[in-house]
Amino acid sequence: MDAGNKSEFLCVALDAARAAAEISRSYFKGNFTVTTKADRTPVTQADIECEQAIREIILGRFPEHGFYGEETGTSQEDAEYLWLVDPIDGTKAFVRQYPFFSTQIALLHAGEIILGVSSGTMLDELAWAERGHGAWLNGTPLQVSDIADPERAAVSTGNLKSLATSAGWQKLGNILGQADRTRGYGDFYHYHLLAAGKIEAVIESDVNILDIAALSVIVREAGGIFTDLAGEPPGLETRSVLAGNQALHAYYLETLAGAGIPAQHSRP
Repeated sequence: MDAGNKSEFLCVALDAARAAAEISRSYFKGNFTVTTKADRTPVTQADIECEQAIREIILGRFPEHGFYGEETGTSQEDAEYLWLVDPIDGTKAFVRQYPFFSTQIALLHAGEIILGVSSGTMLDELAWAERGHGAWLNGTPLQVSDIADPERAAVSTGNLKSLATSAGWQKLGNILGQADRTRGYGDFYHYHLLAAGKIEAVIESDVNILDIAALSVIVREAGGIFTDLAGEPPGLETRSVLAGNQALHAYYLETLAGAGIPAQHSRP
């Protein structure tokens, strides 16, 4: 499949991501308001404007679809198609002016995430994938690595607060102690690296579906496996991630068994 063979759904999602990138890039150097939500996470003027632009573009073309956004909430959540949108995933990074934030847009149909766009605005990384059509980064096809030896693997971690206080902390330590290289690339970036075959696994807790829905499709279509820490596929209540290549995912899943991280959480 070539990068030019895109559905109308995907074309609209890419248009929305590009519109959001223009807005977030214009605010990146500052001069925006920051408020704190009830969960004590920040939200900026840029978050809200980006989501409004995405909502207008998507629902302008597909008014019968549902929309579940980080900042503007849900509409028609029981619709056949439901868009999952985080306009600026990594707002804390955005506020402190470092570039590891992104726009995440995914499409859910019949309980399956079928499309994903991940736009790493300041790193000029636009990744996308659609079920059965492969994964792409700036028009170049993505493919996970085939490294099968955990001692040769590179592993990235993120959002480990709940894992650090659970039975899984020592289990994670065993994985990291065995790996060839460990880093916490974080947010969208380590999933792009995984899909491109540059690292072998990502382990995270304390996520929500809007953070990872699009990335799950990208990793899957690049040949990887994407589950939560209990081995379940991503869904609306997912709160943890174990993503890896075909060769190592099962090994890491077995190693982390009984990690004590709940697979579900309340939505943002």
